[in-house]
Amino acid sequence: MDSIGILGAGAMGSGIAQVAAAAGHDVVVCDNLTIALSKAGKNIQATLKMLVERGKIADAEAYSLFSRIKFTDHMSEFRNCSLVIEAIQEDIEQKQIAFKSMEAIVEETAIIASNTSSLSISAMGAHLRHPERILGVHFFNPAPMMRLVEIIPALQTKPEIVERGKELISSWGKTTVLAKDTPGFIVNRVARPYYGEALRILDEGIANIATIDWAMRDLAGFRMGPFELMDFIGNDINYAVTEVVFQNFYFDPRYKPSFTQKRLVDAHFFGRKTSRGFYDYREGAFWPEPVKDTTLGAEIANRIIAMLINEASDALYWRIASRDDIDLAMTRGVNYPKGLLAWADEIGISVIVEKLDSLYVEYLEDRYRCSPLLRKMQRQGLTFYEK
Repeated sequence: MDSIGILGAGAMGSGIAQVAAAAGHDVVVCDNLTIALSKAGKNIQATLKMLVERGKIADAEAYSLFSRIKFTDHMSEFRNCSLVIEAIQEDIEQKQIAFKSMEAIVEETAIIASNTSSLSISAMGAHLRHPERILGVHFFNPAPMMRLVEIIPALQTKPEIVERGKELISSWGKTTVLAKDTPGFIVNRVARPYYGEALRILDEGIANIATIDWAMRDLAGFRMGPFELMDFIGNDINYAVTEVVFQNFYFDPRYKPSFTQKRLVDAHFFGRKTSRGFYDYREGAFWPEPVKDTTLGAEIANRIIAMLINEASDALYWRIASRDDIDLAMTRGVNYPKGLLAWADEIGISVIVEKLDSLYVEYLEDRYRCSPLLRKMQRQGLTFYEK
């Protein structure tokens, strides 16, 4: 089978390496920090040991899988790889440098890809001799567990490279969706209101974090409330993605970051990994209680869901992805209880438009502008899916 290269031995890089090795590939993991390589190896071994103990795989299979992964600090080991996936820090200049280095090593037929969550694939390929073989392949953390991978062609990417990459990643047991090279792609764009509108509701004093989380989890059916999820992801990471999307969309107020979250990041209250975030995870810490008022909870849930549906509708309107891929991305990528466009049909397009218009009248902010697609559908009596 093809050899796969992974640049970066962090959580994402090691997770992708495990996925590729599990599919039968020889894998080369490269990082210039030997301590990162050592940690990655130990983490993969610990994960495999847990899978063996749970009866998910046999001991011999775990041994064989790990033996297919090679750890190195020399990028020259990528020379025989047919696909190399960059999984380093979210810095466009560092990624451009990495891609130029990889291009000088790999064969001309090799695909060079990025696992970026929000940066431009086209920009990464701009300085390459053969930008037609660059591709975005955005895995979600943890890569071995999460089924979705966003496939993002650059403007320069050849269609056959897109098909090769999509077919290969699908053969690893992943669900792939195709996204246009725009900030945040599908998931990190469409999901912004889940965090942003929850923060807005908190900042306005409408409800506390526990009440908002309760409303979205227990009433709306999400697996985690927005503040639980931000603490789980890491406020530093979540805030950085919001900031990148905001800046790259020319400071569209729909994606405006929150000072409340920025102050947590400033204080290094990143969430679970630092024991403090929106919640305090230290031993004996007090957690706020939710106000289980169903009327208040429904208002919170309806407001956030309307904003999510609006964002998903705009993604379809601007042809970021297909209807099916948008709904698939949100259910498989971030475990939403329903596809947002299917949810819009269930709630009623007119109900969503009226909710958005009421928010706009209340605040007179462009943040609450209704997607032209939703307004057109309301006028024509259309739905996203045939009934």
